[in-house]
Amino acid sequence: VSGKSKSGASAKSSETSKAQKAKKSVLKGVQRTQKRKVRTNVHFYRPKTLRLQRTPKYPRHSAPRTNKLDHFAIIKHPLTTESAMKKIEDNNTLVFIVDVRANKPQIKASVKKLYDIEASKVNTLIRPDGQKKAYVRLAPDYDALDVANKVCEKE
Repeated sequence: VSGKSKSGASAKSSETSKAQKAKKSVLKGVQRTQKRKVRTNVHFYRPKTLRLQRTPKYPRHSAPRTNKLDHFAIIKHPLTTESAMKKIEDNNTLVFIVDVRANKPQIKASVKKLYDIEASKVNTLIRPDGQKKAYVRLAPDYDALDVANKVCEKE
C-alpha cells in the first residue's frame, strides 16, 4: 500500500510543479513589441461595423440571361468552295463559317454535338468580309469526304 502512495505522491508533486511553472509564465507574459498604426488624420471616425444582408423588395433581374451562342448559333454553314474541297481531300479537314464570337473549344464542341464527329484541332481566321472561318481537322479515324457528304445532306 505504501508503494502506491509514493508513486501517487510523486505524480502529484510533478503536476503541482508543472502548474507552478505555467502560473509563473502566465504572470510574466510574453514580451512583444507591437508596431503602432500611423494615423494620417486628426479626426477620429467611429468604424461602421454593422453589415446587413441585402433583402431586396423585388429582383433586379427579371430572368437569367439566355445563352445566345448555342451550338446552332456557333456553326453557321459549311464552306463548299474549291479550296475547301481541296482541304477535305488532302488534309482531312472540314471548313465552316462560324460566329465571330465563338472560340476554338466552342467550335470543337459544337461540331461534336451537331455532327457526331471528333475534331483533333481547330484553326480559325477572320475573313476580310468580317466573317470567321474555321478549319476543323478531323481525328484520323474519320474520313472527311464521308463526313462532308453527311454534313451537306443535313444543311
